[in-house]
Amino acid sequence: MTASADAITAPRRKRLIIAITGATGVIYGIRLLQVLRDIADVETHLLISEAGVLNLHQELDMKRKDVEALADVVHNVRDVGAAIASGSFQSDGMIIAPCSMKTLAAVAHGFSDNLISRAADVVLKERRRLVLMVRETPFNLAHLRNMTAVTEMGGIIFPPLPGFYHRPASIAEMVDHTVGRVLDLFEIQHSLTPRWNGLKD
Repeated sequence: MTASADAITAPRRKRLIIAITGATGVIYGIRLLQVLRDIADVETHLLISEAGVLNLHQELDMKRKDVEALADVVHNVRDVGAAIASGSFQSDGMIIAPCSMKTLAAVAHGFSDNLISRAADVVLKERRRLVLMVRETPFNLAHLRNMTAVTEMGGIIFPPLPGFYHRPASIAEMVDHTVGRVLDLFEIQHSLTPRWNGLKD
């Protein structure tokens, strides 16, 4: 068998596009990248909006370069000609963590005005998994209608709401529980949080 044939038949790594936008909760995107970095068969493609960069500094005292170091591939949000802007780029889906209401609206209405919304549009049109970790409270009617539109297109709306039934002892445990649930949607094995085994007697 030739080398080129080997390349064609060799299983590729799972590819996930991770986008961090300007909503509060950048810790979710960071934790996703940290966990995925340690999984050998997952390749991450990162996008960070300008507002997302501001939140990295505000919430975690992190710089763009610190976050980019966690990803396998980094894309500029203005580069709408990037590989992930095409349906021919094979990915296993996209997670926007956190997802601002502006980005939600862009996805819901197919704006494709930057690489984040374009990549999300590609994921939807190719019938791949799109998860939006929307962060806002309370929601107004426009937010709810946009979430409905994305759901009708096949996307998954996943507000990062903490669960308390596992009795988290720290913010880190609450974040890991949510991140673990998101990874479950992509069938990625992890040990971030204990599985529910029913109510205790």
